[in-house]
Amino acid sequence: MTILSNQDWKFFKKNGYIIVPKALPQKNLNAVIDAMYDFLGMTHDNPEGWYHEPLRTNGMVEMYHHQAMWDNRQHPRMYRIFTEILGTEKLWVSIDRVSFKPPPHPSYPDYVNEGFIHWDADTSRLPLSFGVQGVLYLTDTEENQGGFQCIPGIHHQLTDFGANHSLNHKYKIPNLKKFIPQAIPGKAGDLLIWHRALAHGSGYNASDNPRLAQYISMQPARLKNEDYRQQRISLWRNREEPLSRAFPGDPRGWEKERPVAKLTPLGKKLLGLATWE
Repeated sequence: MTILSNQDWKFFKKNGYIIVPKALPQKNLNAVIDAMYDFLGMTHDNPEGWYHEPLRTNGMVEMYHHQAMWDNRQHPRMYRIFTEILGTEKLWVSIDRVSFKPPPHPSYPDYVNEGFIHWDADTSRLPLSFGVQGVLYLTDTEENQGGFQCIPGIHHQLTDFGANHSLNHKYKIPNLKKFIPQAIPGKAGDLLIWHRALAHGSGYNASDNPRLAQYISMQPARLKNEDYRQQRISLWRNREEPLSRAFPGDPRGWEKERPVAKLTPLGKKLLGLATWE
């Protein structure tokens, strides 16, 4: 039985994103939440202690390789969802972070994040090919809680996914200032997947609760790129952040003091440690 219905695909093509409810069980969510508080040196019942390093002011948490995070990446249901989305069983999982965005506090103005909208993809070469990104809701997240926001349908201007463009259609980068982002609430365990051509970001947290999430995505395995495969293995084995300015890492080396995450047979393939062929 497939996870995504025909209606799901219609919604995805029209809006550029789809929500898969109850993608993972609650115990998996709790494990990542506990790991995040441990990494940050915080507790859920002490809001006054939510506003200090190593939490970055944009809400990003530089934790990449905790066992709980890898358990979510290599969960069979997570894998099944992305095989349906991407149309192949030979996948590699993203090595990404978690997010903890606390509500605004008058004593900590640096942690007041107004929200943003952007593309992670290189929009200089259009149309954009098919590819996806994803975020797992670790807790119930309301519209005003600073979670995922996007401009539904704007992907049609940068790609042919879900659109019947003519052969001479001129793709363009729209002016994002002309649009009002839409916040997408979700329940704990929901997985939101979006087309990489969809302008997206996170909103302003006007609630009394933090927004907690884990970024998870997959892509077709780059089987012929041995250098990239070895790089991924090295990141996992050495508990390091990806080689990009977007991922500054944790100067404390907190994860390096912890064991290397254990991988299942599926997890080894999703990393590249074992091959699909």
